[in-house]
This record gives sequence, C-alpha cells and structure tokens, in this order.
Amino acid sequence: MDLELTDEQRAFAQAARDYAQGELAPNAARWDAQAIFPREAFARAGELGFCAIYASPDIGGLGLPRLDATLVFEEMAAVDPSTTAFLTIHNMATWMVGQWGQAEIRESWGPLLASGEKLASYCLTEPNAGSDAGSLTTSARRDGDHYVLNGAKAFISGGGETDLLVVMARTGGDGPGGVSAFAVPADTPGISYGRKEEKMGWNSQSTRPITFEDVRVPGNHLLGEEGEGFKIAMKGLDGGRINIGTCSVGAAQGALDAARQYMTERRQFGRTLSEFQALQFKLADMATHLVAARQMVRLAACKLDAGAPDAGTYCAMAKRFATDMGFQICLDAQQIHGGYGYLRDYPLERLVRDTRVHQILEGTNEIMRVIVARQLLEKGADVR
Repeated sequence: MDLELTDEQRAFAQAARDYAQGELAPNAARWDAQAIFPREAFARAGELGFCAIYASPDIGGLGLPRLDATLVFEEMAAVDPSTTAFLTIHNMATWMVGQWGQAEIRESWGPLLASGEKLASYCLTEPNAGSDAGSLTTSARRDGDHYVLNGAKAFISGGGETDLLVVMARTGGDGPGGVSAFAVPADTPGISYGRKEEKMGWNSQSTRPITFEDVRVPGNHLLGEEGEGFKIAMKGLDGGRINIGTCSVGAAQGALDAARQYMTERRQFGRTLSEFQALQFKLADMATHLVAARQMVRLAACKLDAGAPDAGTYCAMAKRFATDMGFQICLDAQQIHGGYGYLRDYPLERLVRDTRVHQILEGTNEIMRVIVARQLLEKGADVR
C-alpha cells in the first residue's frame, strides 16, 4: 500500500471537499434540526459521480477503488456524517445492482441510481435478526415468473424516501444458504412503511420499518442466483464497514479542526487554551488516534480492492477501531469546547450524536471483535 495519494486522488478529494463546503456545510444543521432528507443534495452529488463511486461503469458508475471512495466520504463526513452515511449506503446498493443485477435491472435502474436521480436503500436487518442476520425470516416464494415477498425489515435508512430497495429474503431453508437478494421498486403494491423513527442522530436520513405483504417481484429482479443473497450481503458489509469507519474518521477530522481553532481563540486565566499543556496533550492524542484510524481504514480498503483473503478481517478491525476512536475524538473536542460544545450553535454536539451509532450499525463493534477473534483462533490468521 502506497501511503502517498496520487495527484488524481488529491484532486478527487478536493472536489469532495468543495462539494461538502458548498452544499453540506450551509445546510447540515438545518437538515438535522428539521429532519430533512436532502434529495437535491444527493442529486448534485450524483452529478459529480459521488452516487456510484465504485459501481460498474456499464451502469454509469466511476468504477474507482474503495480507497478512492474513502477520500470522498471522509471529506463529506467532516461536515455532515449523517448525510454522508446515507450516501455510502446508496453507493453500496448501487454497486450491488451493477455487480449482480440482471441485464434488464442494470439497464433500467443502473443509470438512474448512478446519477442520483433515483435513490436506493439496503434492507437486511429485521426486528428479530440484527447481529444474527443469517436467521432472517422475510420470505420470497416463487410463483410462476414472480417471487412473492412477505415479512418485515427494521432500521432501514432512507425508508419511505428512496426509490429502490435491495432486499434480502429467504428462498430456501434455514441459515445463510437459504437467503437470496432482490432489487424491489419501493412503490410496489404490498409494501408499507412504518413511522419515521425519532433518533439521537442521523436526522437528515429517515429510518423506518418496512413491511412486505404479498409483494410480487418479477423473477428478473433477483440479484445473482438463488441462495447467494447472504454472500452478497456480507460482501456489501465488508465495504460498508470501511464506509462507516471512514465517516467516523471524517467526523473526527471535523471535530479536531474545530477544537484546534477554538483553542487558539478562547481565552481563560489570561491565556488562550492553546497555551495550556494539558489541552495540548489532549489535542496531540486526538490527532494521533485520528491518523491511526485513517490508516487502518485505508489499509482495509486496499485489502478489499486487492481481493485479499483476509480483507474481511481487516474491514472488521478497521470498523471497530475507527468508530471507537472517531466517537472518542468527537467527545474530546466537545470537552475542549466546554459548555459551548453542548450548544447547537457549535457543530460538536451534532458530530457526537451522529457518530454514536457508527459503533452499532454495519455489525456492532462487539461482533467485529467476534469476527477478528474467530479468524485468529479458528483459522490461524496472521496479521503481520
């Protein structure tokens, strides 16, 4: 892994920074306070290619490495982790359509998703199948040239706002091998959306439960083959863990920048906060942890890009470390701000709220430890 970015990668990151400053920074606090799902902002991201960064070029995607995607998402998350996190989910769903969709689906939906004209949600989690995703019970029964879906999903980002649902449903027996994946138009008869959840953070993206009652889905909406759904889901989650780790790194960078600026401006006891050694040490630790988290995420992205057999292990380690460190850095920056860090006039309280959930979704950090420990103890993984 080359630790130095290329000129092209730096230009790509700069484009993302410009988008974040021009589109997200002026609006993030309002979107959060009013729980606004900013479709126009996503459409403008699509114009820059940010809705299909690593999706296949044959559907209009950029086809770039996962490493390049981290550069984009980090710049955006430094300003608005919530909106950025939804964009990462849309990228994942779009990639799945391009990677496993049949020709008709790729041609009809691919360009619309890649451009940001249409948006997608990822539907894996169920009320009784969270960490144990392989036990999901939503069913897809074959009926002629259609599948009939019945069941329920929970905590679906963008639910009720998006246009396409990538749904994992059971077509076979118990366990992961009985799960298949489908691309389901969100307005298909029989789909109903529950109330928008009231959340601690991530307020610029709606989160709803979704119910499927005798939803008829054409057979050509199957992604991959029957029984491949769990494999597709796990491949998506490896990239998703990198994405959410990147969102934590970005938020931590935004928090560090805010804390550094505040320390140079705020005066107490006749001195700026930057002159107090205790706070200097805190800032130094924040920066060190941020760099370590960033490098772990980028290493995992490079592993995934290379198709390394241990990529999943590194994705789990990076997700666990980056989300823990990112949240702590945001807390430390808020502490440096004192009482002002608790006010909505400053971005710290929003960064804290938005990054808390990163330790829970895309597999809880406890499950990340299970994954890593299993690779070390049962499969003899070597992390040198």
